[in-house]
Amino acid sequence: MRTFDLAPFYRSTIGFDRLFNLLDQTTADGAPGYPPYNIERTGENAYRISVAVSGFSQDELSIVAKENTLTIKGEKSASETKDRSEVLYRGIAARAFERVFQLADYVQVRNASLEHGLLHVDLVREIPEAKKPRTIAISNGSKAVEAQLEKVAA
Repeated sequence: MRTFDLAPFYRSTIGFDRLFNLLDQTTADGAPGYPPYNIERTGENAYRISVAVSGFSQDELSIVAKENTLTIKGEKSASETKDRSEVLYRGIAARAFERVFQLADYVQVRNASLEHGLLHVDLVREIPEAKKPRTIAISNGSKAVEAQLEKVAA
């Protein structure tokens, strides 16, 4: 069991509350490990979250993107067993779950697909043109002054 005391950082930093709250959540005891998931980088600004959801159908899963949070929920329907068979041993987990992912600014969900028991959620980071860095041309100050003087003289 590993525990970290982040109290000294709270006292000496301002504006990092969200970061420390995320650290507290990840180190909290009893953090759910179900269902397992992978986060992959598939391109320069493209990502994929793969969640193992074996036993869940497409109708039993929901994906909600709100602000900078992506929530994936799974809930088995009441009529789980279509035939009247008796389960002697249940090794395949079919309990309800909720996974929440914090997304960075400008990250949007592009696509979601369910194949071979894995739910794939494709994400893309699209920075608006106004926020992208741009190159500013540097001109020689004396030439600019001469050009202005020529315009005034003409």
